[in-house]
Amino acid sequence: MSVTTTTHLNFRGDARAALDHYRSVFGGRIAAVTYKDMGNVQNENEADWVVWGEVVGDNGFHVMAYDVPSQLPWDQGSNPFFVSVRGDDTDEISALWQKLAEGSTVVQPLEPSQWAPLYGMLTDRFGVTWVLDVAAPYNG
Repeated sequence: MSVTTTTHLNFRGDARAALDHYRSVFGGRIAAVTYKDMGNVQNENEADWVVWGEVVGDNGFHVMAYDVPSQLPWDQGSNPFFVSVRGDDTDEISALWQKLAEGSTVVQPLEPSQWAPLYGMLTDRFGVTWVLDVAAPYNG
């Protein structure tokens, strides 16, 4: 038996835009089901919101997203989580950083650190904080 974990992001009306953006950065395919698709429309203004969605890339990238309906509480909070993207190729991580950084607030520029050949942190236009880094060689 194997187990994997996937970051599941919660939004209030921005899930589809976020999925589209992450697909433009990381590639892959989008699957999304709306409240209207499910026949579960409690608020007409939210009919096209995402009740279940994901981006899955051939490179191993996988993120899920959901729009929390207005009848449920939702608070994005402060630093509730980071999404970590780690690779072993500095060119690949740098290219992903450039795309993800558009419209984002850079918390820590992508640059060498004491623990990684490259490390950076940013908060994107959807309020999601991303950490991108290049794995340090293992010297076990």
